[in-house]
Amino acid sequence: MRHVAVLVFALALAVGTASAASASESVTLASVLGAADWLNGRPTAQDVRGKVVLLDFYTFECFNCKNTEPNLRALYKNVPRRDLIIISVHSPETPYERSRTHLVASLSEQGIVWPVAVDNEFRIWNAYGVNAWPTQMIFDRRGVLRQTIVGDSQDQAVDSAIKQLIAER
Repeated sequence: MRHVAVLVFALALAVGTASAASASESVTLASVLGAADWLNGRPTAQDVRGKVVLLDFYTFECFNCKNTEPNLRALYKNVPRRDLIIISVHSPETPYERSRTHLVASLSEQGIVWPVAVDNEFRIWNAYGVNAWPTQMIFDRRGVLRQTIVGDSQDQAVDSAIKQLIAER
């Protein structure tokens, strides 16, 4: 009986792992690239093709999101655009953050110069199954989701994943 329990557990674990793998393989950049409203330019499929993509879900008044911004600015400044593209998705937490005027002002104040999809209706947020600010999804050069990092204070994990994926050819 004990062997049956171990076998059932192992099978459940394998199915869960396979489901997680297939779920990440089915996540694409199409949902964000199809966004209707953009600030700082609108990336195209051609812009992301062959590049590592860091998809950053944030809201501008979020303290934890602000903690990730210095690293995003450093990546934007120091990693060549031929290797990495950063795309932020602004999904507001409060009515104040829904204001385009306030969002535009925050981009300037916070030094966010890369493309930002405006996601006031949470369509992109929901399409990617995000449930917390900040969430960073890292896609490889083939557009496959390779890592999701939730929360702040994880700059080293983000940098390491990006470095590894840039090195892959």
